[in-house]
Amino acid sequence: MIKVSKSAIEFLAGVINEQDIDDLHLKVDVQNAGTPAADCHLGFCEADEMDDSYDIQELGSFNLYLAKNDEEYFVDAEIDYEIQGASGQLNIKAPMLKGQSPDDDAPLFERLSYFIDTQINPMLASHGGRATLTAIEEDKAYIEFGGGCQGCGMAKQTLSQGMQSQITSTFPEINNVLDATDHASGENPYY
Repeated sequence: MIKVSKSAIEFLAGVINEQDIDDLHLKVDVQNAGTPAADCHLGFCEADEMDDSYDIQELGSFNLYLAKNDEEYFVDAEIDYEIQGASGQLNIKAPMLKGQSPDDDAPLFERLSYFIDTQINPMLASHGGRATLTAIEEDKAYIEFGGGCQGCGMAKQTLSQGMQSQITSTFPEINNVLDATDHASGENPYY
């Protein structure tokens, strides 16, 4: 179960009541659970559309449905609503959501992949893009761009002026980062 603060329950109950739909509740699902790209989604649901693949957490005037398959990722999870001046912020904290970062003695490919997923891809996501480590040969890392970065006219600059310096400064065993992307097959480049 998720620890839900009193202020979060009050805030969420108000949001649900504004929808003016009978028997409306909330559900929590995780996408890409256990990976650096994991994300927690909180959304509306009606009780009659929920099945036994969800646990029910009763929170007074509404229920919170938690996907059973994601149970291990909700360990120590919390939902809180913090007042900040004249407004507020709903926060969902799930420390187990992304899984564990690789140990320092893990293979270089695993450590670099995790770094790209957690440090570089969130920046690329703002343009609908992503990068994937495809290979490491000697002191060279090969990156494949996807999404809005595949076919983008700025991919070369992104790689040479941003990614390469981040990667080589964090991983001294890598001296060069190369683009292994087939940019001609990109369907929706950002630029």
